[in-house]
Amino acid sequence: MPIKLNEENGGKIVIVHLTGKLVKADYDQIAPEFERLVRQHGSLRLLCDMTDFHGWQPGAAWQDLKLGIAHFAHVERLAIVGETKWQHGMAMFCRPFTRAIVRYFDHAEATKAHEWIDEGMLAHAGPDASMHSSER
Repeated sequence: MPIKLNEENGGKIVIVHLTGKLVKADYDQIAPEFERLVRQHGSLRLLCDMTDFHGWQPGAAWQDLKLGIAHFAHVERLAIVGETKWQHGMAMFCRPFTRAIVRYFDHAEATKAHEWIDEGMLAHAGPDASMHSSER
């Protein structure tokens, strides 16, 4: 699956694994889940793991832009984990469009990215903080 979405801390933290090349249908399937989480929590923390991600087809790039514009205000923190310079550039590109704190981590620092995205939230995790996963 090109997009795998894992919910942590009751859905307040979303781990998005992107692989291969995304097509429009991938967003058609994942957008409703993301929007549900925004409605449920108001704001989220995202960790986008772009290891082995090769980009978007044109229709998917448009869907990604629309989803980002609609929800950048709902993201508190955005960690991007990648392995290439263009992925690091994506982290820099996102900054002016969001109020989120954005950080890039090399794929070798994926554990640090998880620690950073979780920072300050683990103390608030209650009995509903179990992990939920959905793949698209």
